[in-house]
This record gives sequence, structure tokens and C-alpha cells, in this order.
Amino acid sequence: MRKDLPRLLFFTDPARTPDPEAIAAALPRGSAVVLRAFGAPDAEAQGRRLLAIARARGLVLLIGADAALARRLGAHGAHLPERLAYLARRLKAGHPGWIVTVAAHSALAARRALSAGADAVVVSAVFASNSASAGVPMGPVRLARLVRRAGGPAYALGGINGKTARRLLDVGLVGLAAVEGFRT
Repeated sequence: MRKDLPRLLFFTDPARTPDPEAIAAALPRGSAVVLRAFGAPDAEAQGRRLLAIARARGLVLLIGADAALARRLGAHGAHLPERLAYLARRLKAGHPGWIVTVAAHSALAARRALSAGADAVVVSAVFASNSASAGVPMGPVRLARLVRRAGGPAYALGGINGKTARRLLDVGLVGLAAVEGFRT
């Protein structure tokens, strides 16, 4: 298992985080920003701004579902949707220093992603979330079972905030992931 995995992932979202640079600038050192550009025409410019913040603040920048953009920017790695988990090993072979995370919505998906070479999985939805793609929240008990079955590093995503994070202290996660920004 990698020892340099961030403890906190911040996922950008065009609708819910209109100013991701401001949130990135406030993250604790060692955290990661996951840029999810969703095909936006200004993705490269936004990625460059986030990379500058990441370098200045000791953060990690991962690019969601766009390895070509991650390469062009010189990002620290990529975050893949569950359906692209099979690409993890190939990305890591081409970029040995990269951190590659993969979304997982079940224990089977988490095991497959880790077996395919992902450094960690991002499990969702843990709590109720405003995300359009969030499924039925699994809660901390089901998350703990999923993490044990996955057999590797996992992050919790979905409805994570200061209050809900406390409910995850003994689940065995490598870290937490949030969209709107994490405040304790």
C-alpha cells in the first residue's frame, strides 16, 4: 500500500463548487484536489490554476476521467469512474509516480478496482448527498463491511462533513472525500 496517499480528497463540481480554487487554497497540506471538468472548454486553464495552488500549498492534483489532461498538466495522477477501473494498471505503468483512484459503489467494484491496480477506491454514497449521481446512502456500518471486503485503501464520499466524518472514525478508511468542501 502506498504511504503517500492523501487523507482528504476534495472533488470539484461545476454546480456545487463554483470557486474550487478558493476551496483548494484553504485545504490542509497533503490533501488532494480531484478536478472533474466534465468536458468543460476551460478545463485545462482551470487545471493549471489548481496545479499552481497545489504546488504552492503542498497539495496533490488528480484529474478525473481524463488521463491526457493529467499528462498535459503534469498532475499527480488520475481519478477514474468505476467503468474505467481496468485502466488503472496501464496508467500507473505509463506514469509510475501517479496516484490513481477509482470510484466504487460496491464491494465487488472496489475489489476489481484494487485488483486492476488502483491505489485506492472512493466509495459512495456513504451519507445522503445532493449529487445527481449519488445512490442510496450505505451508512457507516455497510461502509465498514465494504472496506473490509475490498482489501485495500478506501475513501468515503457522499454527504461527508464535520458531523458525519466523526461517525466514520473506526471504519478503517485511508481518508475522506468531499465535494462542497470539508469543515470541522
